[in-house]
Formats: sequence, C-alpha cells, structure tokens
Amino acid sequence: MTDSEDDDKYRAPALSKGLDILELLATEAEGKSQVEIAKTLGRTASEIFRMLMVLRKRGYVELAEDGDRYLLSTKLFEMAHRHPPTRRLTSIAGDAMQRLADRVNQSMHMGILHSGRVLVIAQVDCQDNNLTSVRLGAHIPILETASGRVLAAWKDDDARDALLAEMAEAEGGHIDPAKLAAFRDDLPGVRAAGYCENPSFTIAGVTNLSVPVLDFRGRVIAAVTIPFVQRLTGTSAVSLTETRGQLIEMCDRISRQIGAGAHLG
Repeated sequence: MTDSEDDDKYRAPALSKGLDILELLATEAEGKSQVEIAKTLGRTASEIFRMLMVLRKRGYVELAEDGDRYLLSTKLFEMAHRHPPTRRLTSIAGDAMQRLADRVNQSMHMGILHSGRVLVIAQVDCQDNNLTSVRLGAHIPILETASGRVLAAWKDDDARDALLAEMAEAEGGHIDPAKLAAFRDDLPGVRAAGYCENPSFTIAGVTNLSVPVLDFRGRVIAAVTIPFVQRLTGTSAVSLTETRGQLIEMCDRISRQIGAGAHLG
C-alpha cells in the first residue's frame, strides 16, 4: 500500500476540521468570527458552523462577550495539566520542595495560572508543629498573591491584558481599582528582582516569598511560594534573607531540570 493510499484509508475529515479550528483559535487572542474562521481555513460557513457547535457543546470553544467571535476555552489547558509533563514538573518539584521545607522550617506551595486564578498544584509542609500553608487544589484570586505577581510579571503587555481580563471574569467583574493598580505597579519590580517579596494580603505577620519556574523558552510556567513566618522558638530559625536565597536556588534547579538552562546561564 502506498503512502497516499494509506492516508486515504485513515482520513477523518470531521476530526481534521475540528483540529484546524482549535489550532487556528490557539493563535488568536481576540478570537475570530465564524465567517473569518471559514475564510482562513478555506471551508464553507456551514461546515464551520457545525464544527463550532460541537466544539462549543464539548467546552473547547466559547463565544466572546460580543456574541460573534469564538475563543478557545481553557479546557485544553486543563487537559494539558493532567498530562505527564505537568506530573513530571510536580514530581521534580515535590521532592525538592520537601527538602527545602525541612531545611528552612517553612511550608511552601506551587501555583499555576488557571481560569483567571492561581491554582495550587503542589504543597508541602515542614516538620514544625505550627504551620502556615495553602490547601492543595485551592483557587486563589491573582491580586491577593505573590505567586500571581510572579506569574504575570514575565508576560508581554498583550498577554498580561488578556490575563487581567480573564481574572476580572473569574471574579465576576468585581475588581478593586486600587488593588489592580497596586498589582500592575508591582510587576516591573518583580521582573527586575527575579522574585516577589511582600507582606501577605490575607494573614498579618506573614511575608510571602515567590520565585518563578521557567520552561525552555524562558516563560514562567509556575511559581513556588513560601508564606514565611518568623519563628520565636525552636532551633531551626533560618532568616528571611537566607530562605529567599535558597528558594531562588531551588527554583533555578527545577527550571534547569525541565530545560530552561539557556535562559538561566
């Protein structure tokens, strides 16, 4: 059997059309109308309409607020984070995080962006009896986190605006203008420093330390955060400055393990 005959035997036109639409919308931050999609893909409007209805019903695409443009939803993103590369990241990070937690006597967690919020995908505790930790699987408003600042600081202007729009939607459109302005003002400093350090927005007396994990393209894919508490008793009282340095070193090692060496050299 020739390659051509083999291709004909295993053709799946409907699947191909659906994948073409997903691949196109993945490159369009503002989305495209049904007519624009059909024109770009060289398909008829009726063909595209049927595919869009199926993809929308299955949750892969959604309508923009104007009711005309179609956007890629976060479903593929969610599926990607159930994929082995994400499990590899949490596996690599989990061991390193636990070792550091025990060494500096602080709890820590790893967060990613998900549906306009920070999603906690890994969390470890230290051995101390008194802990300040974040629940695994928690969805946290971006404006209230150091990790949110880290995850936003490395984005370009368009990507950051898209993130903030998604965040506003996740919060039901109720965003405190003062908090949003403070968030934006913090980002250049976070990017320049390479980490975020600020008093907790939710718990008095806690200082959040957050450091990025980079992929092979130099993009931030996760943030590891320590809600640092100053311990008054015990023998494992590592300073804030030393803890920050060790957190930065750990995140650099994790980044190198997943291929970001060229961006850290």
